[in-house]
Amino acid sequence: MKVLKFGGTSVGSVESILNVKNIVETCNEPVAVVVSALCGITDQLILTSQMAKAGDAKYIDSYNDMVERHHAIIEGVIKDGVQKAALLYAVDGLLSDLKSIYHGVYLIKDLSEKTLNAIVSYGERLSSNIVASLIDGAKLYDSLTFIKTEKKQCKNMLVSDLTNTLVVEAFKELTDGAVKVALVPGFISTDVSTGEVTNLGRGGSDYTASIIAAALGAKALEIWTDVDGFMTADPRVINSAYTIDTLSYVEAMELCNFGAKVVYPPTIYPVCIKNIPIYIKNTFRPDAQGTVIQEECTDEGRAIKGISSINDTSLITVSGLSMVGVIGVNQRIFSALAKGGISVFLVSQTSSENSTTLGVQDKDCNKAVEVLTREFEKEIKVGSMYPMLVQQGLAAVSIVGENMHNMPGIAGKLFGTLGRNGISVIAFAQGAKETNIS
Repeated sequence: MKVLKFGGTSVGSVESILNVKNIVETCNEPVAVVVSALCGITDQLILTSQMAKAGDAKYIDSYNDMVERHHAIIEGVIKDGVQKAALLYAVDGLLSDLKSIYHGVYLIKDLSEKTLNAIVSYGERLSSNIVASLIDGAKLYDSLTFIKTEKKQCKNMLVSDLTNTLVVEAFKELTDGAVKVALVPGFISTDVSTGEVTNLGRGGSDYTASIIAAALGAKALEIWTDVDGFMTADPRVINSAYTIDTLSYVEAMELCNFGAKVVYPPTIYPVCIKNIPIYIKNTFRPDAQGTVIQEECTDEGRAIKGISSINDTSLITVSGLSMVGVIGVNQRIFSALAKGGISVFLVSQTSSENSTTLGVQDKDCNKAVEVLTREFEKEIKVGSMYPMLVQQGLAAVSIVGENMHNMPGIAGKLFGTLGRNGISVIAFAQGAKETNIS
């Protein structure tokens, strides 16, 4: 038994959905198939909700565009008249509910997190109905009944033990062989306490597939997307980039966290601890080799596996002579940011301890500065610490490879190359494992 996940581009057109059908129906074993919303639909659901909140009556045009797109997909992939009528009935029921929610937002001009979560859930609920109707022998399952989250640090976090138990119970027919194809909407979940609709974050369909694969002990997790696999660099920037055949879990995680958007980062952990390999495959080129992510991989003699980057990065420097030798300053920094729900992806600290530099996304920068300024308000007021130093509009670049460990000269070559090209490094971070230099 294995789990296949198909992203938005894989279900974004008649051609791609028919490719999905062929891929799934050629599997000669039971499979759980997790699907994302049609390509671009999640963004359109959010945009339409913002239009409704702003009192813009044109929200209904955007809504109608989504209705027409789903109808066009159904017309293109379902030929049987009875089957098509049944699918349209189910899809139009969901679309009618969505329209009512939008109308409510438009009338009261308010959009709560709860309402937005409900709105964006319709993307996967609609696409999963379509794909389930198309694939022979598929049974549709409802993720809202077995993927459970709880609110922690302003985020919806998976309740792992309960979710795993519910997944095993829900998919008993699949593991027993009574069902050949289990069709699952990705991304969406419910709060364990309130029962309200939540989600696992953008890219969360990958995570849904990983959770199911780990809970059921699948032999493999396949992520089907629109690229052949992980690339050595962003092909839009480096035209000589090529597909990486194998990655370790650690290397894949490092690349994902630093901008390689092939896999949603939380996806890796559940399957990693069960030693389930992840295969990255191209829906439009199913015969391409792709990339396999597993515990051990062939190194091909290369120290560096890939280069990735994150744009829209900000650096915040917390500094002051009073920080030197004082125990607990960094604890205060990270506790304050955690309470504010702000993620830090890069940390650089001088050995003198008089400054700590933090890398955050531009969108989190202002809030992070407010949180830290409030935390150290007294020290800043008396001059023992300086106001936060902020640098925005930067890029974080990372080179990744487990074989960099104990290999001299890598960092020197990196800085030499940047220096010769007139590029200034503002902050630098490297862990003792030497897997990532950022």
